[in-house]
Amino acid sequence: MNKERVKKLIRELIAEIGEDPTREGLVDTPDRIADMYDEIFKGYDAESELSVKFSEDSDVVVAKDIQFYSMCEHHMLPFYGKITIAYAPNGKVFGISKLVRLVEKYSSRLQIQERITKNIADELHSEGVKGVLVVAEGEHLCMKMRGVRNDAVVTTIAARGVYDKKEARTDILSMIYSGRPPAKIA
Repeated sequence: MNKERVKKLIRELIAEIGEDPTREGLVDTPDRIADMYDEIFKGYDAESELSVKFSEDSDVVVAKDIQFYSMCEHHMLPFYGKITIAYAPNGKVFGISKLVRLVEKYSSRLQIQERITKNIADELHSEGVKGVLVVAEGEHLCMKMRGVRNDAVVTTIAARGVYDKKEARTDILSMIYSGRPPAKIA
Protein backbone atom coordinates (compact mmCIF):
# COMPACT_ATOMS: atom_id res chain seq x y z
CA MET A 1 0.00 0.00 0.00
CA ASN A 2 1.29 3.45 -0.90
CA LYS A 3 0.62 5.36 2.34
CA GLU A 4 1.47 8.76 0.88
CA ARG A 5 -1.06 8.30 -1.92
CA VAL A 6 -3.72 7.13 0.58
CA LYS A 7 -3.10 10.24 2.71
CA LYS A 8 -3.48 12.49 -0.35
CA LEU A 9 -6.73 10.77 -1.35
CA ILE A 10 -8.15 11.03 2.18
CA ARG A 11 -7.34 14.77 2.28
CA GLU A 12 -9.18 15.13 -1.06
CA LEU A 13 -12.15 13.13 0.26
CA ILE A 14 -12.35 15.30 3.39
CA ALA A 15 -12.48 18.39 1.18
CA GLU A 16 -15.06 16.82 -1.17
CA ILE A 17 -17.53 16.14 1.66
CA GLY A 18 -17.36 19.81 2.62
CA GLU A 19 -14.80 19.82 5.43
CA ASP A 20 -11.52 21.64 5.81
CA PRO A 21 -8.64 19.10 5.83
CA THR A 22 -6.43 21.70 7.55
CA ARG A 23 -8.81 22.06 10.52
CA GLU A 24 -7.19 21.08 13.84
CA GLY A 25 -9.31 17.95 14.35
CA LEU A 26 -8.75 16.74 10.78
CA VAL A 27 -5.15 17.67 10.01
CA ASP A 28 -3.76 14.29 11.21
CA THR A 29 -6.76 12.23 10.02
CA PRO A 30 -5.15 11.19 6.70
CA ASP A 31 -2.13 9.81 8.61
CA ARG A 32 -4.36 7.91 11.04
CA ILE A 33 -6.50 6.46 8.24
CA ALA A 34 -3.43 5.35 6.24
CA ASP A 35 -2.05 3.60 9.34
CA MET A 36 -5.46 2.04 10.04
CA TYR A 37 -5.80 0.74 6.46
CA ASP A 38 -2.32 -0.77 6.69
CA GLU A 39 -3.44 -2.64 9.82
CA ILE A 40 -6.98 -3.71 8.91
CA PHE A 41 -6.11 -4.83 5.36
CA LYS A 42 -3.08 -6.94 6.37
CA GLY A 43 -4.83 -10.07 5.07
CA TYR A 44 -3.67 -9.38 1.52
CA ASP A 45 -0.09 -10.12 2.53
CA ALA A 46 -0.82 -12.93 5.02
CA GLU A 47 0.45 -16.40 4.31
CA SER A 48 -1.06 -19.63 5.56
CA GLU A 49 0.38 -21.12 8.71
CA LEU A 50 -1.59 -24.36 8.47
CA SER A 51 1.54 -26.31 7.58
CA VAL A 52 2.25 -26.36 11.33
CA LYS A 53 0.53 -29.58 12.48
CA PHE A 54 0.89 -31.95 15.37
CA SER A 55 0.62 -35.73 15.21
CA GLU A 56 -2.51 -36.31 17.21
CA ASP A 57 -5.89 -37.61 16.27
CA SER A 58 -9.27 -36.58 17.52
CA ASP A 59 -12.81 -37.16 16.38
CA VAL A 60 -13.54 -33.46 16.13
CA VAL A 61 -11.83 -30.19 17.03
CA VAL A 62 -13.96 -27.10 17.55
CA ALA A 63 -12.64 -23.56 17.94
CA LYS A 64 -15.73 -21.60 18.92
CA ASP A 65 -16.41 -17.86 18.84
CA ILE A 66 -13.26 -16.64 17.08
CA GLN A 67 -13.77 -12.89 16.74
CA PHE A 68 -13.50 -11.36 13.30
CA TYR A 69 -13.57 -7.83 11.94
CA SER A 70 -13.81 -7.07 8.26
CA MET A 71 -14.75 -4.35 5.77
CA CYS A 72 -17.66 -4.77 3.38
CA GLU A 73 -16.42 -4.59 -0.19
CA HIS A 74 -19.68 -2.98 -1.31
CA HIS A 75 -19.74 0.02 1.07
CA MET A 76 -16.35 -0.07 2.82
CA LEU A 77 -18.11 -0.19 6.17
CA PRO A 78 -17.18 -2.63 8.94
CA PHE A 79 -18.84 -5.93 9.65
CA TYR A 80 -17.85 -8.11 12.55
CA GLY A 81 -18.83 -11.13 14.58
CA LYS A 82 -17.73 -14.61 15.53
CA ILE A 83 -16.64 -17.63 13.57
CA THR A 84 -16.72 -21.22 14.76
CA ILE A 85 -14.52 -23.78 13.03
CA ALA A 86 -15.09 -27.50 13.48
CA TYR A 87 -12.89 -30.04 11.74
CA ALA A 88 -12.36 -33.79 11.76
CA PRO A 89 -8.58 -34.35 11.82
CA ASN A 90 -6.89 -37.03 9.77
CA GLY A 91 -4.05 -37.99 12.11
CA LYS A 92 -2.81 -34.42 12.65
CA VAL A 93 -4.22 -31.35 14.38
CA PHE A 94 -3.54 -27.65 13.85
CA GLY A 95 -2.41 -25.31 16.58
CA ILE A 96 -5.47 -23.38 17.75
CA SER A 97 -3.72 -20.05 17.15
CA LYS A 98 -3.35 -21.07 13.49
CA LEU A 99 -7.13 -21.22 13.19
CA VAL A 100 -7.42 -17.70 14.63
CA ARG A 101 -4.78 -16.47 12.17
CA LEU A 102 -6.65 -18.15 9.30
CA VAL A 103 -9.77 -16.18 10.25
CA GLU A 104 -7.68 -12.98 10.41
CA LYS A 105 -6.12 -13.71 7.01
CA TYR A 106 -9.46 -13.79 5.21
CA SER A 107 -11.32 -11.18 7.25
CA SER A 108 -8.56 -8.54 6.94
CA ARG A 109 -9.52 -7.67 3.37
CA LEU A 110 -12.32 -5.94 1.53
CA GLN A 111 -14.68 -8.85 1.75
CA ILE A 112 -18.13 -10.37 2.07
CA GLN A 113 -19.06 -12.74 4.88
CA GLU A 114 -20.01 -15.57 2.52
CA ARG A 115 -16.53 -15.55 0.97
CA ILE A 116 -14.74 -15.49 4.35
CA THR A 117 -16.69 -18.58 5.39
CA LYS A 118 -15.97 -20.37 2.10
CA ASN A 119 -12.26 -19.42 2.00
CA ILE A 120 -11.63 -20.72 5.53
CA ALA A 121 -13.42 -24.01 4.80
CA ASP A 122 -11.60 -24.47 1.48
CA GLU A 123 -8.15 -23.83 2.92
CA LEU A 124 -8.66 -26.14 5.89
CA HIS A 125 -10.11 -28.88 3.68
CA SER A 126 -7.15 -28.59 1.29
CA GLU A 127 -4.90 -29.56 4.23
CA GLY A 128 -6.27 -33.12 4.22
CA VAL A 129 -8.74 -33.08 7.10
CA LYS A 130 -11.68 -35.51 6.89
CA GLY A 131 -14.13 -32.64 7.06
CA VAL A 132 -14.60 -29.03 8.06
CA LEU A 133 -17.58 -26.94 9.04
CA VAL A 134 -17.30 -23.15 9.35
CA VAL A 135 -20.10 -21.05 10.84
CA ALA A 136 -19.85 -17.26 10.71
CA GLU A 137 -22.27 -14.92 12.46
CA GLY A 138 -21.86 -11.26 11.62
CA GLU A 139 -23.33 -7.84 12.15
CA HIS A 140 -23.02 -5.46 9.21
CA LEU A 141 -22.83 -1.69 9.68
CA CYS A 142 -23.81 -1.25 6.02
CA MET A 143 -27.23 -2.61 7.09
CA LYS A 144 -27.35 -0.96 10.51
CA MET A 145 -26.38 2.63 9.77
CA ARG A 146 -27.64 3.09 6.20
CA GLY A 147 -30.08 1.50 3.78
CA VAL A 148 -32.54 -0.76 5.62
CA ARG A 149 -31.21 0.25 9.07
CA ASN A 150 -31.79 -3.16 10.58
CA ASP A 151 -29.97 -5.06 13.34
CA ALA A 152 -30.16 -8.47 11.61
CA VAL A 153 -27.38 -10.95 12.32
CA VAL A 154 -26.21 -12.80 9.22
CA THR A 155 -25.19 -16.47 9.52
CA THR A 156 -23.19 -18.24 6.82
CA ILE A 157 -22.11 -21.89 6.80
CA ALA A 158 -19.59 -23.79 4.67
CA ALA A 159 -19.27 -27.58 4.94
CA ARG A 160 -16.65 -29.82 3.33
CA GLY A 161 -15.79 -33.52 3.45
CA VAL A 162 -17.64 -35.62 6.03
CA TYR A 163 -19.65 -32.55 7.03
CA ASP A 164 -21.24 -32.48 3.58
CA LYS A 165 -23.42 -35.26 4.99
CA LYS A 166 -26.51 -33.79 6.61
CA GLU A 167 -26.33 -36.04 9.70
CA ALA A 168 -22.73 -35.12 10.53
CA ARG A 169 -23.35 -31.43 9.87
CA THR A 170 -26.53 -31.44 11.97
CA ASP A 171 -24.69 -33.15 14.82
CA ILE A 172 -21.86 -30.60 14.82
CA LEU A 173 -24.27 -27.65 14.56
CA SER A 174 -26.28 -29.06 17.45
CA MET A 175 -23.11 -29.38 19.51
CA ILE A 176 -22.00 -25.84 18.64
CA TYR A 177 -25.33 -24.30 19.61
CA SER A 178 -26.18 -26.45 22.62
CA GLY A 179 -22.74 -27.32 23.96
CA ARG A 180 -23.22 -31.11 23.89
CA PRO A 181 -20.43 -33.34 22.53
CA PRO A 182 -20.96 -34.64 19.00
CA ALA A 183 -21.17 -38.27 17.97
CA LYS A 184 -17.94 -39.81 16.66
CA ILE A 185 -17.20 -39.02 13.00
CA ALA A 186 -16.09 -42.07 11.03
